Amino acid sequence: MLKKTTRHSLVDQVIIQIEALIERGQWPVGSKIPPEPELVAELNVSRNTLREGIKALCHAGVLCTKQGDGTYVRSNSTLGVAIQRRVLKSSLLDTLEVRYALEREAARLSADRRTEEDVQRIQGYQQECNALAEEGDMHRYVAADMKLHLAIVEASGNPMLMELYGHITEAIQESISMHLDKTFGRGLPENKHVLLVEAIIGKDAEAAAQAVRQHIDELKKAIEMGEI
Repeated sequence: MLKKTTRHSLVDQVIIQIEALIERGQWPVGSKIPPEPELVAELNVSRNTLREGIKALCHAGVLCTKQGDGTYVRSNSTLGVAIQRRVLKSSLLDTLEVRYALEREAARLSADRRTEEDVQRIQGYQQECNALAEEGDMHRYVAADMKLHLAIVEASGNPMLMELYGHITEAIQESISMHLDKTFGRGLPENKHVLLVEAIIGKDAEAAAQAVRQHIDELKKAIEMGEI
C-alpha cells in the first residue's frame, strides 16, 4: 500500500514510493500506473507535486507518458536506465571488458557458493545450449546461452552483482548474436561451457575465472580479426 507523505521533500517522497512499488514488482514493467486522482488521494499530495514526481521519473526513463492514454512503467530502476544509456554509447569491446569483469567475479563466487539447486539449473541450461547447437537454431541458442550465464551470476548470491549484470544483458546478447551471425556457416559452438560449468560444480574458483577469461579472449580475438 502507498503511504501518506510528510511535508518534507514531498516530490522526493513521491518518487521514492513509486520507485519502491516498481522495484517490488507491484507495478511491473509495461503496466499502466493508477490514474492521477487515485494517486493524489493515496499519497495525500497536490496534483502539482505528483506531476513533478512523475515528470522526474519520466525524465529518468523509469516512466513514460502516452498522450491521451496514461503513464506506463518503462524500467524497473533508474540505475538500469542509466547503464543501458551508457551501453548504447559504448563500443562492443568496452562492453565486452565490462562483461568480463562481472562474469569473472560471478564465476569465482558461484564456485564458492553454488547450491545443488544452482548446479541443476546451470546444467539444465548447458544441456539446452548443446541441444540447440546441434539443431542449429541460432536464435533459441542465444536465449539459452544468456539464461545459462544469468544462472551462474545468480548462483553468486550477490544481489548487486545480479542487478548490474541484468542491466547489460541486452548488450551481451547482442554481442553473442553478432558473433554467431558472422560464424553461423561454421555451425554453433557445442560444449563451449564445459570448463566453466565443471569448475563451478567442482568448487574451483580459479578454474572458473580462467574459463571466463578464455571465452572472453576468444571473443576479443574475433573482434580484432573483424569476425564481429
